[in-house]
Amino acid sequence: MLSGKTALVTGSTSGIGLGIAEQFAKAGANIILNGMGDAAEIESTRAKLAAQYPVTVRFDGADMSQPEAIEAMFASVNAEFGGVDILVNNAGIQFVAPVDEFPTAKWDAILAINLTSAFHTTRLALPHMKKKQWGRIIQVASAHALVASPFKSAYVAAKHGIAGLTKTVALEVAEQGITVNAVCPGYVWTPLVEKQIPETAKARGITEAEVIQNVLLTAQPTKKFVTVEQVAALAGFLASDAAASITGAVIPIDGGWTAH
Repeated sequence: MLSGKTALVTGSTSGIGLGIAEQFAKAGANIILNGMGDAAEIESTRAKLAAQYPVTVRFDGADMSQPEAIEAMFASVNAEFGGVDILVNNAGIQFVAPVDEFPTAKWDAILAINLTSAFHTTRLALPHMKKKQWGRIIQVASAHALVASPFKSAYVAAKHGIAGLTKTVALEVAEQGITVNAVCPGYVWTPLVEKQIPETAKARGITEAEVIQNVLLTAQPTKKFVTVEQVAALAGFLASDAAASITGAVIPIDGGWTAH
């Protein structure tokens, strides 16, 4: 389905990003992984993906908070593959604290990685997509692009910003064969969510078990975590020709959370 296409997935060394990368590799797209972590583990992940599917898999460790690093990554991808056909903006970090205690450095980092990086990747991907008159930009936003939760001011602000960026760019490129959409997962069991549980417990003065049951899953009527595979399948559909008329959409996949 995506044979000959090239997909760049930011924040894809684990969790949702890796699941989406595998979904696209399975569909025949060449993959550029990006993210942080142990170098040996990342190489093992890259090699495993390349061995499992008949596609080229590369890794670029660009720091998504640095515009110059993002530009260098695109220069490398453009030189090898001719450009990015499918862009998935998934890179993200989280920090939980009351707004009046929120460290300014954490605010700056979350906005840089969760929002500003998507601006840079989008502006760098579009010239190739416009030339080919085909492209897919998929933002991995969050239910927090639609609703808010206490103690997550930077994350919620960034994800609301991603929703606005998605709609704006979708309108700009609507006649050029390019779609731009955001998927908004509820709580998915990933390293990011696992890490924020003790932080939320500390901020709220409750146990980690109470965070899972009374803070995280209480928001989702299904009382189940969304799975990585479900998010990846939605991203795969949005990249397909069947979704060519879906653009500017901010799509919840949240177990009913935002239906409240």
